[in-house]
Amino acid sequence: MDHSFQLVAGTIFIALTFDFINGFHDAANSIATVVSTRVLPPKVAVLWAAFFNFIAAFLFGTAVAKSIASGIIDPKQASSYVILAALAGAITWNLITWYYGLPSSSSHALIGGLAGAGIARAGFDVLVREPKLVLFGWHVPGLGAKWVQTLAFIVISPLLGFVIGLALMVMCAWIFRRKSPTTVDTLFRRLQLMSAAAFSIGHGANDAQKTMGIIAGALLAGGYLNADEFAHGWGPYKWYIILAANGAIALGTYFGGWRIVHTMGSKIAKLQPVGGCCAETAGALTLFMASYFGIPVSTTHTITGAIVGVGSTRRLSAVRWGVAQQIVWAWILTIPASALVAAIVYLLMQNLLHVS
Repeated sequence: MDHSFQLVAGTIFIALTFDFINGFHDAANSIATVVSTRVLPPKVAVLWAAFFNFIAAFLFGTAVAKSIASGIIDPKQASSYVILAALAGAITWNLITWYYGLPSSSSHALIGGLAGAGIARAGFDVLVREPKLVLFGWHVPGLGAKWVQTLAFIVISPLLGFVIGLALMVMCAWIFRRKSPTTVDTLFRRLQLMSAAAFSIGHGANDAQKTMGIIAGALLAGGYLNADEFAHGWGPYKWYIILAANGAIALGTYFGGWRIVHTMGSKIAKLQPVGGCCAETAGALTLFMASYFGIPVSTTHTITGAIVGVGSTRRLSAVRWGVAQQIVWAWILTIPASALVAAIVYLLMQNLLHVS
Protein backbone atom coordinates (compact mmCIF):
# COMPACT_ATOMS: atom_id res chain seq x y z
CA MET A 1 0.00 0.00 0.00
CA ASP A 2 1.29 3.45 -0.95
CA HIS A 3 2.95 5.29 1.96
CA SER A 4 1.24 8.57 1.03
CA PHE A 5 -2.17 6.90 1.14
CA GLN A 6 -1.41 5.34 4.53
CA LEU A 7 -0.35 8.71 5.91
CA VAL A 8 -3.47 10.49 4.64
CA ALA A 9 -5.77 7.68 5.79
CA GLY A 10 -4.12 7.67 9.22
CA THR A 11 -4.43 11.44 9.49
CA ILE A 12 -8.13 11.33 8.58
CA PHE A 13 -8.72 8.53 11.09
CA ILE A 14 -7.08 10.56 13.86
CA ALA A 15 -9.04 13.67 12.77
CA LEU A 16 -12.29 11.73 13.11
CA THR A 17 -11.07 10.39 16.46
CA PHE A 18 -10.59 14.01 17.55
CA ASP A 19 -14.11 14.75 16.31
CA PHE A 20 -15.44 11.82 18.34
CA ILE A 21 -13.59 13.07 21.43
CA ASN A 22 -14.91 16.56 20.69
CA GLY A 23 -18.47 15.22 20.79
CA PHE A 24 -17.66 13.16 23.89
CA HIS A 25 -16.00 16.14 25.57
CA ASP A 26 -18.63 18.68 24.53
CA ALA A 27 -21.71 16.51 25.07
CA ALA A 28 -22.22 18.47 28.26
CA ASN A 29 -22.69 21.65 26.27
CA SER A 30 -25.69 20.20 24.46
CA ILE A 31 -27.39 18.33 27.29
CA ALA A 32 -26.21 19.63 30.67
CA THR A 33 -29.18 21.92 31.20
CA VAL A 34 -31.79 19.49 29.89
CA VAL A 35 -30.41 16.78 32.22
CA SER A 36 -29.98 19.03 35.26
CA THR A 37 -33.57 20.25 34.97
CA ARG A 38 -34.70 16.60 34.66
CA VAL A 39 -36.59 17.28 31.43
CA LEU A 40 -34.91 14.22 29.90
CA PRO A 41 -33.04 11.31 31.48
CA PRO A 42 -29.33 11.24 30.54
CA LYS A 43 -29.50 8.37 28.01
CA VAL A 44 -32.40 9.92 26.12
CA ALA A 45 -30.78 13.36 26.27
CA VAL A 46 -27.54 12.21 24.61
CA LEU A 47 -29.49 10.44 21.85
CA TRP A 48 -31.51 13.62 21.29
CA ALA A 49 -28.35 15.74 21.12
CA ALA A 50 -26.50 13.27 18.87
CA PHE A 51 -29.36 13.20 16.35
CA PHE A 52 -29.40 16.99 16.01
CA ASN A 53 -25.58 17.13 15.89
CA PHE A 54 -25.79 15.00 12.76
CA ILE A 55 -28.73 16.93 11.24
CA ALA A 56 -26.54 20.06 11.25
CA ALA A 57 -24.64 18.58 8.28
CA PHE A 58 -27.59 19.42 6.05
CA LEU A 59 -28.41 22.86 7.44
CA PHE A 60 -25.16 24.87 7.34
CA GLY A 61 -22.43 25.47 4.79
CA THR A 62 -18.69 25.10 5.30
CA ALA A 63 -17.62 28.65 6.19
CA VAL A 64 -16.10 27.59 9.53
CA ALA A 65 -14.27 24.68 7.88
CA LYS A 66 -12.68 27.06 5.37
CA SER A 67 -11.53 29.30 8.22
CA ILE A 68 -9.75 26.37 9.88
CA ALA A 69 -8.34 25.02 6.61
CA SER A 70 -6.79 28.26 5.37
CA GLY A 71 -7.26 31.03 7.96
CA ILE A 72 -5.00 29.81 10.79
CA ILE A 73 -1.73 28.64 9.19
CA ASP A 74 -0.47 28.76 5.61
CA PRO A 75 -2.05 25.73 3.85
CA LYS A 76 1.23 25.18 1.98
CA GLN A 77 2.95 24.45 5.30
CA ALA A 78 0.19 22.15 6.56
CA SER A 79 1.87 18.84 5.78
CA SER A 80 0.35 15.58 6.98
CA TYR A 81 2.85 15.55 9.86
CA VAL A 82 1.89 19.09 10.90
CA ILE A 83 -1.76 18.06 10.94
CA LEU A 84 -0.96 14.90 12.93
CA ALA A 85 0.98 16.91 15.51
CA ALA A 86 -1.84 19.48 15.72
CA LEU A 87 -4.37 16.73 16.38
CA ALA A 88 -2.09 15.19 19.02
CA GLY A 89 -1.90 18.52 20.85
CA ALA A 90 -5.66 19.06 20.70
CA ILE A 91 -6.55 15.50 21.76
CA THR A 92 -4.06 15.58 24.66
CA TRP A 93 -5.47 18.83 26.05
CA ASN A 94 -9.06 17.61 25.59
CA LEU A 95 -8.33 14.44 27.56
CA ILE A 96 -6.55 16.34 30.35
CA THR A 97 -9.45 18.75 30.80
CA TRP A 98 -12.00 15.94 30.49
CA TYR A 99 -10.20 14.02 33.27
CA TYR A 100 -10.40 17.02 35.60
CA GLY A 101 -13.98 17.80 34.56
CA LEU A 102 -13.12 21.22 33.09
CA PRO A 103 -15.22 22.26 30.08
CA SER A 104 -12.42 23.74 27.95
CA SER A 105 -12.70 24.46 24.24
CA SER A 106 -12.03 21.68 21.72
CA SER A 107 -12.11 24.37 19.03
CA HIS A 108 -9.33 26.43 20.54
CA ALA A 109 -7.35 23.28 21.33
CA LEU A 110 -7.39 22.46 17.61
CA ILE A 111 -6.45 26.02 16.64
CA GLY A 112 -3.63 26.01 19.19
CA GLY A 113 -2.44 22.64 17.90
CA LEU A 114 -2.32 23.90 14.31
CA ALA A 115 -0.42 27.02 15.35
CA GLY A 116 2.09 25.11 17.49
CA ALA A 117 2.85 22.43 14.89
CA GLY A 118 3.03 25.01 12.09
CA ILE A 119 5.42 27.22 14.05
CA ALA A 120 7.61 24.20 14.87
CA ARG A 121 7.91 23.50 11.15
CA ALA A 122 8.23 26.95 9.59
CA GLY A 123 8.47 29.59 12.31
CA PHE A 124 6.01 32.34 13.22
CA ASP A 125 5.65 33.43 9.59
CA VAL A 126 3.40 30.38 9.10
CA LEU A 127 0.55 32.18 10.91
CA VAL A 128 -1.89 33.70 8.42
CA ARG A 129 -1.73 37.51 8.34
CA GLU A 130 -3.89 38.31 5.29
CA PRO A 131 -6.52 39.43 4.63
CA LYS A 132 -6.73 41.89 7.51
CA LEU A 133 -9.93 42.38 9.43
CA VAL A 134 -11.54 45.70 8.47
CA LEU A 135 -13.53 47.58 11.13
CA PHE A 136 -15.15 50.90 10.16
CA GLY A 137 -12.64 51.30 7.31
CA TRP A 138 -9.64 50.55 9.59
CA HIS A 139 -7.43 47.52 8.94
CA VAL A 140 -6.76 45.75 12.24
CA PRO A 141 -2.96 45.19 12.43
CA GLY A 142 -1.24 41.93 13.29
CA LEU A 143 -2.68 38.54 12.41
CA GLY A 144 -5.28 37.88 9.72
CA ALA A 145 -9.04 38.34 9.97
CA LYS A 146 -9.84 34.78 11.07
CA TRP A 147 -7.24 34.87 13.83
CA VAL A 148 -8.53 38.22 15.13
CA GLN A 149 -12.15 37.02 14.99
CA THR A 150 -11.30 33.74 16.73
CA LEU A 151 -9.33 35.41 19.53
CA ALA A 152 -11.95 38.14 19.94
CA PHE A 153 -14.75 35.61 20.21
CA ILE A 154 -13.03 33.92 23.15
CA VAL A 155 -14.40 36.96 24.99
CA ILE A 156 -17.36 37.90 22.77
CA SER A 157 -19.09 34.49 22.58
CA PRO A 158 -19.55 34.03 26.37
CA LEU A 159 -20.54 37.70 26.68
CA LEU A 160 -23.15 37.26 23.95
CA GLY A 161 -24.40 34.11 25.64
CA PHE A 162 -24.52 35.98 28.96
CA VAL A 163 -26.39 39.01 27.60
CA ILE A 164 -28.88 37.04 25.52
CA GLY A 165 -29.48 34.52 28.33
CA LEU A 166 -30.00 37.33 30.83
CA ALA A 167 -32.36 39.20 28.48
CA LEU A 168 -34.42 36.09 27.67
CA MET A 169 -34.73 35.20 31.36
CA VAL A 170 -35.86 38.72 32.30
CA MET A 171 -38.32 38.74 29.40
CA CYS A 172 -39.79 35.37 30.41
CA ALA A 173 -40.06 36.48 34.04
CA TRP A 174 -42.06 39.55 32.96
CA ILE A 175 -44.29 37.73 30.43
CA PHE A 176 -45.17 34.90 32.81
CA ARG A 177 -45.23 36.94 36.04
CA ARG A 178 -48.93 36.21 36.60
CA LYS A 179 -48.74 32.49 35.77
CA SER A 180 -48.42 29.82 38.42
CA PRO A 181 -45.02 28.13 38.83
CA THR A 182 -46.57 24.79 37.81
CA THR A 183 -47.90 26.23 34.54
CA VAL A 184 -44.54 27.82 33.70
CA ASP A 185 -42.64 24.66 34.59
CA THR A 186 -44.89 22.47 32.42
CA LEU A 187 -44.62 24.82 29.41
CA PHE A 188 -40.84 25.18 29.56
CA ARG A 189 -40.26 21.47 30.00
CA ARG A 190 -41.70 21.13 26.50
CA LEU A 191 -39.94 24.18 25.10
CA GLN A 192 -36.61 23.00 26.48
CA LEU A 193 -36.70 20.03 24.14
CA MET A 194 -36.66 22.48 21.23
CA SER A 195 -33.98 24.70 22.75
CA ALA A 196 -31.75 21.67 23.41
CA ALA A 197 -32.26 20.55 19.80
CA ALA A 198 -31.36 24.05 18.54
CA PHE A 199 -28.19 24.17 20.63
CA SER A 200 -27.18 20.69 19.44
CA ILE A 201 -27.60 21.84 15.83
CA GLY A 202 -25.37 24.84 16.59
CA HIS A 203 -22.81 22.53 18.20
CA GLY A 204 -22.75 20.20 15.19
CA ALA A 205 -22.65 23.11 12.75
CA ASN A 206 -19.68 24.91 14.30
CA ASP A 207 -17.61 22.12 15.86
CA ALA A 208 -17.92 19.43 13.18
CA GLN A 209 -16.83 21.92 10.53
CA LYS A 210 -13.47 22.36 12.23
CA THR A 211 -12.62 18.72 11.60
CA MET A 212 -13.87 19.06 8.02
CA GLY A 213 -11.22 21.73 7.48
CA ILE A 214 -8.53 19.44 8.91
CA ILE A 215 -9.59 16.53 6.67
CA ALA A 216 -9.62 18.78 3.60
CA GLY A 217 -6.12 19.95 4.52
CA ALA A 218 -4.93 16.34 4.82
CA LEU A 219 -6.33 15.53 1.36
CA LEU A 220 -4.56 18.61 -0.05
CA ALA A 221 -1.27 17.64 1.61
CA GLY A 222 -1.58 14.09 0.23
CA GLY A 223 -2.30 15.29 -3.31
CA TYR A 224 -5.89 14.04 -3.37
CA LEU A 225 -7.21 17.59 -3.75
CA ASN A 226 -5.64 20.31 -5.87
CA ALA A 227 -5.47 23.93 -4.73
CA ASP A 228 -8.58 24.93 -6.69
CA GLU A 229 -10.66 22.03 -5.34
CA PHE A 230 -9.41 22.75 -1.83
CA ALA A 231 -10.50 26.39 -2.11
CA HIS A 232 -13.84 25.70 -3.81
CA GLY A 233 -15.93 22.91 -2.34
CA TRP A 234 -13.46 19.98 -1.92
CA GLY A 235 -14.20 18.33 -5.27
CA PRO A 236 -15.62 14.80 -5.22
CA TYR A 237 -14.90 14.41 -1.48
CA LYS A 238 -17.25 17.15 -0.24
CA TRP A 239 -20.12 15.06 1.12
CA TYR A 240 -17.84 12.28 2.35
CA ILE A 241 -16.02 14.89 4.47
CA ILE A 242 -19.22 16.53 5.74
CA LEU A 243 -21.04 13.32 6.65
CA ALA A 244 -17.96 11.69 8.23
CA ALA A 245 -17.27 14.72 10.45
CA ASN A 246 -20.87 15.16 11.58
CA GLY A 247 -21.26 11.41 12.10
CA ALA A 248 -18.15 11.24 14.29
CA ILE A 249 -19.19 14.16 16.49
CA ALA A 250 -22.70 12.76 16.83
CA LEU A 251 -21.32 9.39 17.88
CA GLY A 252 -19.07 11.04 20.45
CA THR A 253 -22.00 13.03 21.81
CA TYR A 254 -24.02 9.83 22.15
CA PHE A 255 -21.38 8.29 24.43
CA GLY A 256 -21.18 11.56 26.40
CA GLY A 257 -18.87 12.97 29.03
CA TRP A 258 -20.61 12.80 32.38
CA ARG A 259 -17.90 14.50 34.43
CA ILE A 260 -18.42 17.71 32.46
CA VAL A 261 -22.22 17.31 32.40
CA HIS A 262 -22.08 17.53 36.19
CA THR A 263 -19.95 20.70 36.12
CA MET A 264 -22.05 22.45 33.49
CA GLY A 265 -25.42 21.30 34.74
CA SER A 266 -25.16 21.85 38.46
CA LYS A 267 -21.85 23.28 39.69
CA ILE A 268 -22.10 26.66 37.90
CA ALA A 269 -25.74 27.44 38.69
CA LYS A 270 -28.85 25.44 39.56
CA LEU A 271 -31.39 25.83 36.76
CA GLN A 272 -35.13 25.29 36.37
CA PRO A 273 -36.66 24.40 32.97
CA VAL A 274 -37.32 28.06 32.14
CA GLY A 275 -33.67 28.90 32.86
CA GLY A 276 -32.40 25.90 30.92
CA CYS A 277 -34.52 26.88 27.92
CA CYS A 278 -33.26 30.49 28.01
CA ALA A 279 -29.61 29.38 28.34
CA GLU A 280 -29.83 26.90 25.44
CA THR A 281 -31.65 29.39 23.22
CA ALA A 282 -29.04 32.06 23.94
CA GLY A 283 -26.25 29.61 23.14
CA ALA A 284 -27.94 28.43 19.94
CA LEU A 285 -28.46 31.98 18.63
CA THR A 286 -24.80 32.82 19.25
CA LEU A 287 -23.59 29.66 17.50
CA PHE A 288 -25.90 30.17 14.51
CA MET A 289 -24.50 33.68 14.02
CA ALA A 290 -20.87 32.56 14.36
CA SER A 291 -21.35 29.63 11.95
CA TYR A 292 -23.00 31.90 9.38
CA PHE A 293 -20.02 34.27 9.43
CA GLY A 294 -17.46 31.44 9.46
CA ILE A 295 -16.08 32.20 12.93
CA PRO A 296 -14.82 29.14 14.85
CA VAL A 297 -16.11 29.63 18.39
CA SER A 298 -16.31 27.52 21.49
CA THR A 299 -19.65 25.95 22.30
CA THR A 300 -18.29 25.61 25.83
CA HIS A 301 -17.63 29.34 26.19
CA THR A 302 -21.02 30.15 24.73
CA ILE A 303 -23.20 27.93 26.91
CA THR A 304 -21.20 28.74 30.05
CA GLY A 305 -21.79 32.45 29.50
CA ALA A 306 -25.49 31.78 28.92
CA ILE A 307 -25.82 29.68 32.09
CA VAL A 308 -24.07 32.39 34.14
CA GLY A 309 -26.35 35.03 32.60
CA VAL A 310 -29.48 33.07 33.44
CA GLY A 311 -28.27 32.18 36.93
CA SER A 312 -27.38 35.78 37.77
CA THR A 313 -30.98 36.96 37.22
CA ARG A 314 -31.93 35.33 40.52
CA ARG A 315 -29.02 36.79 42.46
CA LEU A 316 -25.28 36.98 41.89
CA SER A 317 -24.68 34.47 44.68
CA ALA A 318 -26.66 31.88 42.67
CA VAL A 319 -23.63 31.58 40.39
CA ARG A 320 -20.73 29.59 41.80
CA TRP A 321 -18.02 31.99 40.74
CA GLY A 322 -15.20 29.78 42.01
CA VAL A 323 -16.11 27.08 39.47
CA ALA A 324 -16.53 29.71 36.74
CA GLN A 325 -13.04 31.04 37.58
CA GLN A 326 -11.48 27.57 37.16
CA ILE A 327 -13.20 27.26 33.77
CA VAL A 328 -11.87 30.68 32.67
CA TRP A 329 -8.33 29.57 33.49
CA ALA A 330 -8.87 26.48 31.34
CA TRP A 331 -9.96 28.78 28.50
CA ILE A 332 -6.89 31.02 28.85
CA LEU A 333 -4.49 28.08 28.86
CA THR A 334 -6.08 26.07 26.04
CA ILE A 335 -4.43 27.64 22.96
CA PRO A 336 -0.88 27.93 24.39
CA ALA A 337 -1.02 24.50 26.10
CA SER A 338 -2.23 22.63 23.01
CA ALA A 339 0.23 24.61 20.86
CA LEU A 340 3.11 23.55 23.12
CA VAL A 341 2.12 19.87 23.01
CA ALA A 342 1.72 19.98 19.21
CA ALA A 343 5.10 21.67 18.75
CA ILE A 344 6.82 19.04 20.91
CA VAL A 345 5.12 16.21 19.00
CA TYR A 346 6.17 17.69 15.64
CA LEU A 347 9.78 18.19 16.76
CA LEU A 348 9.87 14.57 18.00
CA MET A 349 8.60 13.33 14.62
CA GLN A 350 11.12 15.55 12.89
CA ASN A 351 13.99 14.06 14.86
CA LEU A 352 12.85 10.44 14.98
CA LEU A 353 11.27 10.10 11.53
CA HIS A 354 13.32 12.82 9.76
CA VAL A 355 10.20 14.49 8.37
CA SER A 356 10.30 17.95 6.84
